[in-house]
Amino acid sequence: QVQLAESGGGLVQAGASLRLSCATSGRSFDSSILGWFRQAAGKEREWVSAISGSSRLTSYADSVKGRFTISRDNTKNAAFLQMNNLRAEDTAVYFCASSDRSWIPHRSDTAYNYWGQGTQVTVSS
Repeated sequence: QVQLAESGGGLVQAGASLRLSCATSGRSFDSSILGWFRQAAGKEREWVSAISGSSRLTSYADSVKGRFTISRDNTKNAAFLQMNNLRAEDTAVYFCASSDRSWIPHRSDTAYNYWGQGTQVTVSS
């Protein structure tokens, strides 16, 4: 019922910027929480950021706070992750996900109902 597709990943040098996009389709986009997760090769998936349906609430993992900015455009059914000052440790597959739960568990992947396929971000030094 809800589909998500990420784009915008690529290979960049440390210190560069990338903007990831998440295109969505389906009902109830405006009221859903949109989250970004990432998974490095051989490592577990980790939560990166989330934004509430109205954009009133945003949250970031400590590792990206001050460097990444999450946003959404409900008119266009899209969400975004602006990533600045990228570091080698940011290298991972980045996933967009949608949650129908309350804001409280937004840091947990179990709160999200739908997931995109992911887009690769590689940061070299």
